[in-house]
Amino acid sequence: MATTVHEPPKSETRRFPKPTSGHSGNGGWAPVDGTLRTVEDYSPPPSSSAIWVGVAAICMSFAAFTSALIVRQGASTDWRHFTLPSMLYLDTLVILASSVTLEIGRRRIAAFMTGPRSQAARPALWLYVTLVLGLLFVAGQCVAWMQLRAQGLYLATNPSSSFFYVLTAAHGLHVLGGLGGLIRVIRKLSKSVLRRSTLNATSYYWHFMGVLWLYLLWLLWAKL
Repeated sequence: MATTVHEPPKSETRRFPKPTSGHSGNGGWAPVDGTLRTVEDYSPPPSSSAIWVGVAAICMSFAAFTSALIVRQGASTDWRHFTLPSMLYLDTLVILASSVTLEIGRRRIAAFMTGPRSQAARPALWLYVTLVLGLLFVAGQCVAWMQLRAQGLYLATNPSSSFFYVLTAAHGLHVLGGLGGLIRVIRKLSKSVLRRSTLNATSYYWHFMGVLWLYLLWLLWAKL
């Protein structure tokens, strides 16, 4: 009796994109079918989780500062209220404007990555504008400290002035970290190795700095 031998099923071979010498802004991987969609499908998952962990840590830090300020004010008999430096309000406009310019830059760079390069000439222009605005914000913080010193208020003058310097300095340091992230994004973009996840994570962090500053301004206005 003849026995029929069935050929074992062939396993489907999945084609992955091959690395190319040129860069397309997605880690140097070129799609098999020539479309950017394939590149995005095979790119590694976004690394924005690290940013959210950092944001959570910053929130807890400033929550601790807020709690300490409220407790210290309630238990203090020498708490001194003072007028906030006017530079803080101008700084607020600067950091809000920087969020707008960064969002414009992020969308233009996305168009630069996915569409014809002619649609978005000089995609890093708005990133440079954001970088300049961020530096102006930090400079404005220094001017605000000088205005406070002109009132005779220093770090150790009063508990209220101490909290002012500590809170604004802590926020300024985190803004400098965001500026470092912007510089990193600009460098990667210039080398055509910028990933969308890196750009988005940096944008989220910078927008968070703006929201955090609005909260700090309200806290300083209400408590100091």
